Amino acid sequence: MLSKAEILEALREMDARARAAHLLVDIAIYGGAALVLAFDARIATRDVDAVIRSNSAFARDLCRQIALERDWPEDWLNDGVKDYLSPHESLDLMRDFPGGEDGGLRVHLASAEYLFAMKSMAMRPEGIDGSHDVSDIVALAKHIGLSSAAEALALVEQFYPQRRIPPKVAFGVEEIMERIQVERSSESSK
Repeated sequence: MLSKAEILEALREMDARARAAHLLVDIAIYGGAALVLAFDARIATRDVDAVIRSNSAFARDLCRQIALERDWPEDWLNDGVKDYLSPHESLDLMRDFPGGEDGGLRVHLASAEYLFAMKSMAMRPEGIDGSHDVSDIVALAKHIGLSSAAEALALVEQFYPQRRIPPKVAFGVEEIMERIQVERSSESSK
């Protein structure tokens, strides 16, 4: 498991090496790593789901070097998330990693709304392959302030066409939002 501090150290190392090479490495981070870095919704993640958008051969080599140096799995930063990308992405530039004319690392993080939609589309059962999708969806729904299943599904539809949303996702989101509403009701009655 990679903590926020460990991920930030690795990103700082990538930034320094990219600056030394006068190359701009542009990456977008999604999934659990974005939840760790941007929302403190988790304390650690198994890997960093990312898409390298520039100087990819250089960046992949950097990632392999960092993995060797830190005794991490070689795929600590991987693009397994590609199947869940939307053509309507919502990304925020991470202040600590803006890149620059002299090179460096520019990091974009998926917004809370986009992560909610992505996690909803993945909707893997909790614990399968280390999945935290359901608990992540709950945390993101609360963070965003979603109050109903209709509102949550409308948010998913902002990123993915309705025809692409499987029934299991719609049912799962409805069930999660019902659970959140029950939880809110019991908290307000105390």
